[in-house]
Amino acid sequence: MAWDFETDPDFQQQLDWIDRFVREEVEPLEHVLVSPYAVNDPLRNRLVRPLQQKVRERGLWACHLGPDLGGPGYGQVKLALMNEILGRSSYAPTVFGCQAPDSGNAEILAHYGTPEQKRRYLAPLLANEIVSCFSMTEPHGGSDPILIRTTAVRDGDEWVLEGEKWFASTSNYAAFFITLAVTDPDAAPHRRLSAFIIPAGTPGLEMVRDVHLAGRKPEGHAHGYLALKKVRVPADHMLGKQGDAFVVAQTRLGGGRIHHAMRTIGEARKALDMMCERAVSRPARRGTLADKQLVQAMVADSWIQLEQFRLLVLRTAWLIDKHNDYRKVRKDISAVKAAMPKVLHDIVSRAIQVHGSLGVSNEMPFFDQLLASYVMGLADGPTEVHQVTLAKELLAGVKPAEGLFPSQHLPTRRAQAVDRYRNAIDA
Repeated sequence: MAWDFETDPDFQQQLDWIDRFVREEVEPLEHVLVSPYAVNDPLRNRLVRPLQQKVRERGLWACHLGPDLGGPGYGQVKLALMNEILGRSSYAPTVFGCQAPDSGNAEILAHYGTPEQKRRYLAPLLANEIVSCFSMTEPHGGSDPILIRTTAVRDGDEWVLEGEKWFASTSNYAAFFITLAVTDPDAAPHRRLSAFIIPAGTPGLEMVRDVHLAGRKPEGHAHGYLALKKVRVPADHMLGKQGDAFVVAQTRLGGGRIHHAMRTIGEARKALDMMCERAVSRPARRGTLADKQLVQAMVADSWIQLEQFRLLVLRTAWLIDKHNDYRKVRKDISAVKAAMPKVLHDIVSRAIQVHGSLGVSNEMPFFDQLLASYVMGLADGPTEVHQVTLAKELLAGVKPAEGLFPSQHLPTRRAQAVDRYRNAIDA
């Protein structure tokens, strides 16, 4: 019987190094740099590049990738244990070569890119010489790919794209955009879309405006509102075959959702640590806040909530490693994605309360964390979609009751038991 919660000692040493490295070397970057995606910022590169080299020398660069792409090919369980540490800092994924959306876009290029696409886009992306954008969402229909209106029409050796995209990640720094557009309007819904690479600066690709998360630096990385006005791309800039966009997108979404959850654990634990420190530090009548039962309840509820979620994430990661097929773990990933925003929101909210007026000031990081909890409820599919997916998966295998009453109807079960043991009862 295999049922093990221990981490391999050699890998635990790596985790201990990552923990110290992130706390001492990476977390301070947030206070002096504008954005981890600003690859042309000289200060960013002077500070980040040496740290990336240390990670490479440690063999921890781009651990989600296989050896053929320069990574060690870690499974999801190892990635989960790593990412719960990396989740404490917005710069840590970049320092370790696993930042979104580049990590998912790299997987798409690795699976579907031509040799020329890999040379031009994948190689510099893996080296973090450039960053990229995943551009699927549209202003009228949100993240529902069935509602995408952007079109791509073949014209000789080119595709001509027209439409609008919304909340395009890191659009103001991206060297290229992976974009979904309708190529077969009369096909079945899941065969209408194709995926394209659009290089930055392509004529017709216009930035309507940079959109930033509320409260974030306007000079930081944006989630842009884009207009595609007769954007022409070569025919060889299609990713996969015509009509394959759903399959192409799932290459990044399955892993991306579980990686979001892993990093959310780190963010939530950071909030819990701050809550506990404040509780034992803040004087109150007859002791500290830690002596107050309601504060103790907040700490206890937060720890329980976080540990339950962590176990769900690790079990899901284990299932992905076991089956090597995201489709077989669909309900588990949906469960993780549905639970994630509430866990972070609840723990951060309690931490704010324990910190009092300081908690709602701009001198603590809680409102960035609180905003992140709402983002997590929308990114890679809204919470409600994942709840529906989970419910459908669970209900699909349930048989209806055969009679008028439920199968656990007590009078019926009692009559069945009496009938089964009639001889013993009569004796």
